[in-house]
This record gives sequence, structure tokens and C-alpha cells, in this order.
Amino acid sequence: MTARGWFLFSLMGVVWGIPYLLIKVAVEDLSPAMVVFTRCALGALLLLPFAIRQGGFVRTVRAHWAPMLAFACIEIIGPWFTLTDAERHLSSSTAGLLIAGVPIVGVLAARFLGEGEMLGARRMTGLAVGLAGVGVLTVPHLTGGDARSLAEVLLTVVGYATAPLIAARRLKDVPTLQLIAPCLTLSALVYATPAALTWPDAMPSASVLSALAALGTICTAIAFIAFLELIKEIGPTRSTVITYVNPAVAVAAGAIFLDEPLTAGVLAAFALILAGSVLATAAGPRRDRRPVTWSTRQTSRADGRVESP
Repeated sequence: MTARGWFLFSLMGVVWGIPYLLIKVAVEDLSPAMVVFTRCALGALLLLPFAIRQGGFVRTVRAHWAPMLAFACIEIIGPWFTLTDAERHLSSSTAGLLIAGVPIVGVLAARFLGEGEMLGARRMTGLAVGLAGVGVLTVPHLTGGDARSLAEVLLTVVGYATAPLIAARRLKDVPTLQLIAPCLTLSALVYATPAALTWPDAMPSASVLSALAALGTICTAIAFIAFLELIKEIGPTRSTVITYVNPAVAVAAGAIFLDEPLTAGVLAAFALILAGSVLATAAGPRRDRRPVTWSTRQTSRADGRVESP
């Protein structure tokens, strides 16, 4: 993976590792619909002006409305609500740990849909090692939630695993801002009425307002731009491996801000997760290497070639 790929990968590991803590803080005073609406609305307000300024915004939406609608439903509208609702009963670290199943589901979905990325022995080993680390972290926490909440997180996992495939296969020519801005706008509109019906009786606390602001700006607007650039850089399947790093960040945030225990077992799991991420994102042998299907002409940053799939 290139230096740019590693930078985006590291950035996403952090910015999508802290939402679990922020969501947990927000749902203490607000409904899940209110949290999702505020998060989407803030992200849309920040990104929409830049997307329109690029030009051709309406034309792009008209040309790609069907896959954009599918992406919005599978990546945002469904998963963000189920995850937020689940955190009313699950701890933030447990939710983050369970989301680490995304790469496994992503691999299965990619093979089912005929995705062109090659999965060698090293990357498969990395997925297994990372999953082992997630298992070490997850088992002690599984008693903290009920069946419905666990099912909601499972639905979130499926959405997070399949949405990048839609982006890579059907939305490869859509500029990042012109994809994310309308998806967030649509999601905000969907949750506007449920949010209004569950509007809080009193002003939320400063910590809740801060959590909402961080969710909308850092974990939504900035994170989505970085994530789609990551998909372009390393492909949809390997990009989901950030969910092996996210749980580590979620557990660390829980230990720092919620006084959750940081045991020797947790530290060992950290090592497994990070090692699995390195292996799972490693490029295969040169004879197996294929350009990521994103654009008709893709520059190989490794040696300066221009490859055409």
C-alpha cells in the first residue's frame, strides 16, 4: 500500500473509531433519530456548498440517482440508525468491537458479486489474525447487550460491508463531494420528521452538543471524504479493514473517557488487530496484482505506470 494509502487508512482508523463513544454520549439525552438527523444535517451543510461549487451537481445526481440512493440507504440511512439504537443498550466499546466483522462480510460479498480484487494467502491470514484479536476483545463484552441490539449491529455490519462495493462498481466516476453531499442531504430529510417528533424537552448538556458537533464534522463530513479516497486508493475490500483498527480506538476511548478497564488481554488483542490489518492490506505477488476498478485509467503510484483495466 502506498504512503497516501497508509495515511488515509490511519486517519480513518481514528475518525471512525471515536463515533461509538460520541454516539453513546449523545443517546443519553437524545433519540437515535435525533442523533442521526443532526449528524447528517451537519455533514450536508458543510459539504453541499463545495459539491455545488464544483459544477454539474444536478446533472451528476440525475445521472447516478439509483446507485446513489442505494449507497445512501445501505451506508447511512439504515446502518446509522441501527447502530445508534443499539448503543442505547450496548457499551460503546462493544459496538465498536462487533463492527470489526465488516471485513469478513466484505470479502464474502466481494466474492459473491465477482469483485476483481485478488485475495492471497497473506491477506486471508491477516483477516483471520485480525478477527482473532477482535474475538479476544469481544467475548468479555458480549454479555452487556440483548439479542435485538446485537442483531442491529449485525445489520450495520452488512451495510458497511456492501456499500463500498456499490461505490466502487457503480459510482466510480462520481466526484467524492457530489456523492456524499446528496446522500447526507437525503438521509437528513428522511430523519427530519422522526427527529422533530422526538425533540428533547430541555436543552441537551454541553457534552451531548459537543458529541453531536464532532459526529457531524469530524466523523461524517471529513471521514466520508477520506473514506472514499481510501476506496479509490486501495479498493473496496481492503478499505473495510479499517474496522479492525476502529475497535482498538473505541476501546482506548472507553478506557480514557469512561474508565473502562484496559487489561493485558486487551493489549494483546490490540497487537493482533494491528498485525492483521498490516497483513490484510498488503499487496499480493506482482503476478496477482490488478488495478483497482475505479476509473478507466489509473496511475500506479508504485512505479509510475499508467494502467488500463
